[in-house]
Amino acid sequence: MTDVERGNQSDVTEFILRGFRNLYPFQMGPFVLVLLTYITTMAGNTLIIVTILVDKGLHTPMYFFLGNLSFLDIWYTSNIVPKMLQGFLAEKGVAISFNGCVMQLYIFGSQAATEILLLTVMAYDRYLAICNPLRYMALMNGRVCIKLASCSWLGGFLFNPVLVAWIYRLRFCGPNEIDHFFCDFMPLVKLSCSDTHLIMLASFLLSATATLIPFLLTLTSYAFIIAAIVKNPSSTGRRKAFSTCTSHLTVVTTFYGALAMVYTVPKANSTINLNKIFSLLYSLVTPLLNPLVYSLKNKDVNDALRTMAARLMDFRRR
Repeated sequence: MTDVERGNQSDVTEFILRGFRNLYPFQMGPFVLVLLTYITTMAGNTLIIVTILVDKGLHTPMYFFLGNLSFLDIWYTSNIVPKMLQGFLAEKGVAISFNGCVMQLYIFGSQAATEILLLTVMAYDRYLAICNPLRYMALMNGRVCIKLASCSWLGGFLFNPVLVAWIYRLRFCGPNEIDHFFCDFMPLVKLSCSDTHLIMLASFLLSATATLIPFLLTLTSYAFIIAAIVKNPSSTGRRKAFSTCTSHLTVVTTFYGALAMVYTVPKANSTINLNKIFSLLYSLVTPLLNPLVYSLKNKDVNDALRTMAARLMDFRRR
């Protein structure tokens, strides 16, 4: 929808992302920290994708889903971080067009929903591998993996088009400063001159449902996994499996917990800055942790990385 077509709906054609404006006198420290985190996230996830593609030993369901997660995290952070970095260097905030703001909101919401579904699928994959090892390859064959990944991506991007279309029907005629470092739903809708009670209620119910159900399914999968591990007679196997589950659950809990704090807890003016911190957890910290927790601490991935490094060294010597 063009700005002309929206003329009767809104007087605002662009918004200002305030970001962390109160940090402006000391902006270089946070700017460098976020930039290094972004570079590390991009490098780590790209390395995981390349390693999985190159090493045939990693062509298994678990690493197929990890590759999807790494690709999502690259796209996820790239949607948010560039504007955030720009905001650290702009004393008066960063301008973004109305359509650009809504597009960023749609992509972000879709990516978050896709990650929720992928984490659920990955937990189910581990449940089958540990609790049904003899039937695992039959139950999680290539066709099933592609269907599960496709459904995660499709379901994620069908999550919020109704809310986005609803935003276009709202009238924005007053302040245009969004007190956030990206175009998030709540800070954007709060600027509307229209009655927003229905869209706020719809957003709360949709977000709570889309977060709670997959989270419970994920916890259920890990509960069965832990129960199976406890019955394992091998103490070494139990320690390894418990270590893996603990690491995975840490990432899952951080991601879901931050989402719940931001989107399902009633808002107050005093919690705005706290919500920005929670937003950093799932938009910046979790994509950084995912390759470390899920892959780089994995023996198979480390062996594949060493093999790749050795091949590169041999290639240079020739």
